[in-house]
Amino acid sequence: MAERKAMSKASPVLLVVISLGFCFATYNFLTMLMHHIAIKRWAADEKTDYLLTDPLVEMPHSLKRLKRPGARFHVALTATDAVYNKWQCRIMYYWYKKQKDLLGSDMGGFTRILHSGKPDNLMDEIPTMVVDPLPEGQDRGYVVLNRPWAFVQWLEKATIKEEYILMAEPDHVFVRPLPNLADDRFPAAFPFFYIRPDQNEKIVRKYYPEEKGPVTNVDPIGNSPVIIKKDTLKMTAPTWMNVSIKMKEDPETDKTFGWVLEMYAYAIASALHGVQHILRKDFMLQPPWDLKTDNKFIIHYTYGCDYNMKGELTYGKIGEWRFDKRSHLSGPPPRNITMPPPGVPESVVTLVKMVNEASANIPNWDTL
Repeated sequence: MAERKAMSKASPVLLVVISLGFCFATYNFLTMLMHHIAIKRWAADEKTDYLLTDPLVEMPHSLKRLKRPGARFHVALTATDAVYNKWQCRIMYYWYKKQKDLLGSDMGGFTRILHSGKPDNLMDEIPTMVVDPLPEGQDRGYVVLNRPWAFVQWLEKATIKEEYILMAEPDHVFVRPLPNLADDRFPAAFPFFYIRPDQNEKIVRKYYPEEKGPVTNVDPIGNSPVIIKKDTLKMTAPTWMNVSIKMKEDPETDKTFGWVLEMYAYAIASALHGVQHILRKDFMLQPPWDLKTDNKFIIHYTYGCDYNMKGELTYGKIGEWRFDKRSHLSGPPPRNITMPPPGVPESVVTLVKMVNEASANIPNWDTL
């Protein structure tokens, strides 16, 4: 009898737990179903097969066999001829060469797409194609707007033997050999927490109309890092360029998206063509917020790393020890940067070691 009373008392709690579990399961099912329908529609339009899984997450191990093994990708990064850009490109290319032929790498050729319109003094050091910038004044001081136009020109002019392309940036460092993370049918991309189409639906709908589908079809990504089929990028790049320019010309969009405007443009352009991406959190890490390099492939050193001598982060305040790429706008960082104090995360320590190794081994480091 006592056991029966205890069970009757626990029943309401049990019912609540079961109800909540059912709600979560229903929500997950509906979300998965929406993505599945979107993929199926895309597959029908493209007259191709489709994966019975959500492409916005890492592929299940049982489906990884569908990825084309050993498919090489071409590493491509856009750059200016500014000194600030040059020293980053030199470090990036140094680590590309170190990792390219190691076990696990699918890296192929390399191109720096220089959108200054004229050669510079790194042409003999880094494989480079010179392309034109946008017409004077069209970028409105937003130099990143040249990126999609640079890719359009490069894809039209270059002979690229690889079937896949990695869109990278100068402030990327390959921390280990990078395999081809894309699937045969879906590009791979890194998800950025600050790219939120769902929270900016009013703006997104200016460029991605309702008849195209839910705003969740727009992935929370930028164009870099992305591993994508060459033919897919050829299809989407002109749209990416046009959407970027339209966004910059619209005051509301420009004010809302600011420095990430071109990232939104890539995500929207992809969605307009029915291209969805596999989101890979292991693609990249960003110090000082990401603390370890374990199982990650690229260090993106876009944020300043400021610490006191106790190893405590002082973000937003210049630290007693710091490494910030913006401290070196007019020239490269010195060789043999002082290592951070004890207690600083492994990701920051690794970054400084890699910068120091590159600068120690690149001839004429101080000559740009």
